[in-house]
Amino acid sequence: MNKINIFLFTLLLTGILSVNTLAQKYDIYTKTLDNGLDVIVIHNPAVPLITVEINVKNGAYTEPPEYDGLSHLYEHMFFKANKTIPNQKRYMERLNELGASWNGTTSNERVNYFFTVPKDSVEPAMEFMYNAISGPLFKQEELVNERPVVTGEYDRNESNPFFHLVVAVDKKVWWKYYSRKNVIGDRDIIMTATTEKMQTVQNRFYIPNNSALILSGDITPEQGFALAEKVFAKWENGKDPFSYLEIPAHPPIQKTETVVVEKPINFVGLYIEWQGPNVSEDPGATYAADVLSYIMGQKTSKFYKNIVETGLAYGIQLGYNTLNHGAPITVFAQTSPQNFKKCVKAIYDELNKMTSKNYYTDEQLESAKTILAIDDQYGRERPSQFVHTVGYWWAIAGLDYYLNYIDNLKKVTIDDINDYLNEYVIGKKHVEGVLVSPQVKAKLGL
Repeated sequence: MNKINIFLFTLLLTGILSVNTLAQKYDIYTKTLDNGLDVIVIHNPAVPLITVEINVKNGAYTEPPEYDGLSHLYEHMFFKANKTIPNQKRYMERLNELGASWNGTTSNERVNYFFTVPKDSVEPAMEFMYNAISGPLFKQEELVNERPVVTGEYDRNESNPFFHLVVAVDKKVWWKYYSRKNVIGDRDIIMTATTEKMQTVQNRFYIPNNSALILSGDITPEQGFALAEKVFAKWENGKDPFSYLEIPAHPPIQKTETVVVEKPINFVGLYIEWQGPNVSEDPGATYAADVLSYIMGQKTSKFYKNIVETGLAYGIQLGYNTLNHGAPITVFAQTSPQNFKKCVKAIYDELNKMTSKNYYTDEQLESAKTILAIDDQYGRERPSQFVHTVGYWWAIAGLDYYLNYIDNLKKVTIDDINDYLNEYVIGKKHVEGVLVSPQVKAKLGL
């Protein structure tokens, strides 16, 4: 054995390294600390940089109406005072001292925070991350100051007509538990948020046994696990939030209907949404959905040619977003007022034809799978970006789903795609949203 193989073999024997040859292939190594924190090390020594990222199973899906948007607000408050940092000003000064680039994001089912630092700053960066994740203060004055920053994001979104279209459709598709799909949140809930509510979010979700620490870049598994133990082992675990908090399943769409959103625009926007497969319930369909979406997104597809190249639409996109608590299938198109009705009919006609023989070729199918696999490979070349991908899949579907993604993608057949379409799209209840000016709305009889 060479030195690397001896090292890996030793890790396996001691239980430090997950027994997963795919993980080794991707230079991804995992360990769970005694407090429940999952530690993931992605070894890529191409440049002397390391990204320190924390992922938390939190986001819109955990929010009943009275907490709508507080995961998003919490993300902003993460970069404020904590038990070792007196205020936001000192927080930012410390990030500059570490030479860090940093950010955080909130999505439906994952919140993450990350610092990318020079290799020699990784331990103080991890200490800094630990203090921020384990000891936020939620000072009232900082909370008050941050509210308008978050609602400013809301204002910017509201200036985009498509935001109103998507919201109108989502409120019909996810009708019973809309707050659990509303990532940006409710303005009134954000503006009235209290320190006590923010501490409740922290106590429920910001615990090691609901989080993953990911170290990506010029760091070995041995170094990463040792530092994680040194810095994060003292983080006290808590009760699994999903053992006592109900995450209700979204009920089916009540009826197929059309919602109209009026805005001063000179075209017509169309947004159609179905409820698609949740990854934990029907993982096979998620691979088929990804392959189909890629095929139909190409200018060589019949879907594109029969709708865009004929002049019925300026552009069209069929998509699917892999999630575990309400995964949407969507079609988005832009068209002209005079072509609107023909365009809508053509879209449904093409969807119904997708299961017919020769709608797309074996060559298109294999090409889609190959290119998706290549894109995934390219995505691993930048450690500071790949870390976000790994964190997302850890939170949404589990790391094994991602590690086996390419192998399962390659198994997708035309029959699998047809099953996906028949199960979730063709003839299924959906909501159609139309974005249109008041004048055109009247002319179209909407």
